[in-house]
Amino acid sequence: MVEIFDITKGYGGRVLFSEAAFNVRPGEHIGLVGRNGHGKSTLLKILIGEETPDSGRVAVPNNYSLGYLRQIINLTERTVLEEACKGLPKDQKAEVWKAKKILMGLGFKDKDLSESPHIFSGGYQMRMELAKVLVSEPDMLLLDEPTNFLDIISIRWLESFLRNWRGELIVISHDRNFMDSVTTHIVGIHRGRVKKIKGPTQIYYDSVEKEEEVYERRRLNEEKDRKRIEEYISSFRAKARRAKSVQSSIKRLDKMGKLDKLGNIATLSFSFNAAPFRPPVMMEVRDIAFSYEGGLPRLIDGLSFIVERGDKICIAGPNGKGKTTLAKILAGIIRPIEGEIRMNPQVMMAYYEQGNTAALEDMKTVEEEIVAAHPGKNRTEARNICGAMMFSGDDGLKKISVLSGGERSRVLLAKTLLSPSNMLVLDEPTHHLDMESCSALFGAVEEYSGAAIVITHDEYFLHKVATKLIMFMEDRILVFPGNYSEFLDQIGWGDAEQGRKEKGKAETAKNKKEERRFRAEKRTKEKETLKPLERKIENIEKTITRLEKEHALTTENLIQSSEEGNAAAIPALSKRLNELGPEIDLLYEEMDAAVKAYEEAKNRG
Repeated sequence: MVEIFDITKGYGGRVLFSEAAFNVRPGEHIGLVGRNGHGKSTLLKILIGEETPDSGRVAVPNNYSLGYLRQIINLTERTVLEEACKGLPKDQKAEVWKAKKILMGLGFKDKDLSESPHIFSGGYQMRMELAKVLVSEPDMLLLDEPTNFLDIISIRWLESFLRNWRGELIVISHDRNFMDSVTTHIVGIHRGRVKKIKGPTQIYYDSVEKEEEVYERRRLNEEKDRKRIEEYISSFRAKARRAKSVQSSIKRLDKMGKLDKLGNIATLSFSFNAAPFRPPVMMEVRDIAFSYEGGLPRLIDGLSFIVERGDKICIAGPNGKGKTTLAKILAGIIRPIEGEIRMNPQVMMAYYEQGNTAALEDMKTVEEEIVAAHPGKNRTEARNICGAMMFSGDDGLKKISVLSGGERSRVLLAKTLLSPSNMLVLDEPTHHLDMESCSALFGAVEEYSGAAIVITHDEYFLHKVATKLIMFMEDRILVFPGNYSEFLDQIGWGDAEQGRKEKGKAETAKNKKEERRFRAEKRTKEKETLKPLERKIENIEKTITRLEKEHALTTENLIQSSEEGNAAAIPALSKRLNELGPEIDLLYEEMDAAVKAYEEAKNRG
């Protein structure tokens, strides 16, 4: 059992946590949560001896090993497999199969194992570092954001691996679904205090919220008592016959102490700047294809789908399959080599590309970047936006050049929030955010009145937000007209997980059969129920377009008649203009009702 005794740690006069005390019992899996900058990574470094606490101590049993995933790449071997085998315990150096199994689970293919580690991307090099830690079989695993460089299939494999891990585990992750899947307890750092509870993250956060509600009620009650006593002392201090009672009240007041009001904790405040959009269809993607420099196989081939007003479309799948490429095509940054994208001219798009910090100017301050993104904002408004993105006070005057990768991503996110839009394209927006900020982002996307297209590996996000899915499988791109739970129930990741989970061909055949059955049912339903509604919506839309053109023309004619003094034409034009307004409004109401009926019919399927 590892024990932490009354640890306090601070930097530059700021205390991260004070008198932290908890233990990790045999077999416990701990999820370590708290806001960015509140000491989670520091606590892990104290456990492994890389940091020293200001006070308190850590007790680790003799011959007890800790396996810590450092965010540092140190590759020295000739091949990927040899690099992973560095982690094998001394008495297991011949058991190369263990390293191979973990590498395959983390997304490496058989042909990759004999390649040089140095030809792979930083994300895959970090997977090698993770493989070395996992294969070392320590008594306790310490993992700091292990999902940051994994795709959704590798995350699901790691979940299964950690659930079956018989030793102890402490993991930091912003991915709530992942953390709840692999942990038995939560240790949270909140307002400098450390608390351990049994159960998932929601129980912990509910507990913290309840404690703060109780504290605030107690503080208000004590404040009322204090005010009442002070008024009594003030009223009767000069009364000789009340002297004893007044002195007693003064002593009571001195003993009461005073509970401080809980301060606001800095957190990201998300609210996208939604622009109005009334037509039901925003974008049509028709048979698009793409490959870099005409190479084969194509990353994208024959992809078609429709983006409707209010859609929340999530894109997920293994890395390197073309998800970011698709986002860039949709955002108009690159063009498909085949097919077309038809976009309603009223669409206003905001695009967030994860890691695209080249768009920021190093010599500008955070505040100047915000103002440059939206010249209409004054300095006060820019400061407010900086505060909402956790750049309060002088932090808003920091130069871009001194910001961390996470801070730069927040600046990019702030610029996206500012842009008036009715369609969002977001590429992994939760990267570099803590769990609380992720929750705020999920809520903002859910409440956004426009359409959102989001690339994510976060299954909590997929479950909570997605209304449609574009899934990059091993051998195809699947457009799924339902939510993530339906996808898992009816299709699943199939081929993408097969090799990593070592499933047989029968399971693959079953998944493909289920997929064909689901598609057939969808086609039948659309033919019987959805097509008539689609035709109705299309007819209404055409009528609205015709009447809006007539409205614009009638307005022009009325202005011209007024300027020419044509008194005979003005009454008829005015009458028609007054008729057209209510007619168009009524048609929009009919279209909204038809779209709602269409969505309800589709969801019933």
